Amino acid sequence: MVRDRQGARVLVIDAAHRVLLLRGHDPARPHHRYWFTPGGGLDPGEEPADGAVRELAEEIGLRVAASALGAPVWQETVEFPFDGQWYRQRQQFFLLRVPAWRVDTSGFDELERRTIDAHRWWSEGELAATSERVYPPELLTVLRGLPDRSDSC
Repeated sequence: MVRDRQGARVLVIDAAHRVLLLRGHDPARPHHRYWFTPGGGLDPGEEPADGAVRELAEEIGLRVAASALGAPVWQETVEFPFDGQWYRQRQQFFLLRVPAWRVDTSGFDELERRTIDAHRWWSEGELAATSERVYPPELLTVLRGLPDRSDSC
């Protein structure tokens, strides 16, 4: 059975035009490692921008107002297994440009502490060259299609 849910994710981009990704794995498939953007499923009744800023605070320690995100820059519907459950997640991606950020994972819940083991900033060139699994697979195309707002960093 597939569990339907809504999600929100954030493309956090620094002044060097790198995107922040977390590395994790599925507890039911520990060998299945992947890089992904901060974000996740929404709580019942939660607006996407509110869920996105909640996830930023929990996953990377960055606290911003939902209004700082603006309108979503991309959306997708994805199906995936996680911990033995199949999900169909309709998710919106928001853009947040920061001068820099030092990731703080102290807000991780127990599952995140067990399944997320790294974070790093990726340039477009590094993303293009990597053989590692990155979600969403279209991330590089999405990043290349973003408006150039380097003066906002």
